Amino acid sequence: MRLLVINPNTMPEMTALVLRAIRPHLPAATLLPVTGRFGAHYIASRSAGVVAAHAALEAFAEHGAGCDGVYLACFGDPGLLALKELSHVPVVGMAEASSRLAARQAQRFSIVTGGERWGPMLREFLGSLGLGERLAAVETVAPTGADIARDPDGAIALLAEACNRTAARDGAGAVILGGAGLAGLAARVQPHVSVPVICSAEAGARMLIEALRLPSAKPASGDLALPAPVGSIGLSSRLSSLLAHPGELSP
Repeated sequence: MRLLVINPNTMPEMTALVLRAIRPHLPAATLLPVTGRFGAHYIASRSAGVVAAHAALEAFAEHGAGCDGVYLACFGDPGLLALKELSHVPVVGMAEASSRLAARQAQRFSIVTGGERWGPMLREFLGSLGLGERLAAVETVAPTGADIARDPDGAIALLAEACNRTAARDGAGAVILGGAGLAGLAARVQPHVSVPVICSAEAGARMLIEALRLPSAKPASGDLALPAPVGSIGLSSRLSSLLAHPGELSP
């Protein structure tokens, strides 16, 4: 089994961090990691997210041939629906996967993540999934995910405090630690928190395994068919070809 792991920001160390978190959950898989060729170092705004969606599509067009599944290694899932639209194999994003997993575990759940702009962005995203009413709160901490990744030891107490705060104040029965920069930290935060703490990176791996076991090779994405072919200019040759021939990836 060959899985494409797309990190649509431009930090190879973030790609490596996610790989370390998910590899134990995908022991039988060959992981093909790809870091965004262009765009922001770390995604913490709408503008950076739009660029990252383009980078994710390009990565899929360049490297997706022969893969059995796609893992979008970025919380917020930039380009997720577009990837699902163009892919014949399961595509799973960290935010969607962890939110659906949290909704199984608790009636209401919260998200703790780094970067203040993620609050409204994630509330809109959860609304698009039909989980808006299940979201108790988005609790953002001052350090960005990139800052936390550089000093994870210094962030444990801060993250635990944020988890406990939203559990007590908002009635969250589970809390997601959201973001590639927080990958693998849930296990360290959990002993200090009274409700389940979910790692978004590990949740993505778990949900991708579930998707790969479905009878259908491609999970429902809301689209009944591939999009109509369309010409383009200024894109990479592989992405331009994919848009002209949806569903066909060049080897």
